[in-house]
Amino acid sequence: MARIDGLRSKIAKSASKGKLDTLVKLANDSDDEVRFEVAMALGQVNSYESGMALIPLMRDPSPMVRAAAATSAADIGAKHCLEYVKKLAFGDSDPNVRLSAKAAFDVLKDHVV
Repeated sequence: MARIDGLRSKIAKSASKGKLDTLVKLANDSDDEVRFEVAMALGQVNSYESGMALIPLMRDPSPMVRAAAATSAADIGAKHCLEYVKKLAFGDSDPNVRLSAKAAFDVLKDHVV
């Protein structure tokens, strides 16, 4: 538990400074909570690269990570993530992921670039 607490501040600081290299590295962590925090943090970095970093997280084994990645894609208006979010919204095995992804899909499909 202490490890995730220490990493939360590092993740938040990296997001606030737009340090994607740190976030991408932590996106491969073995801990679901760390990957979840990274997925949420990527939703604060409004860039194409941030959206690209969310795509692998939308394929994560953890439902909470997939849901967070879809939500973050919508938060930054990552139109290039639309098809990935759509797959989660209409085909994910977890009902909570489908619900979160459907909300994200509705935002992204109506997002004007």
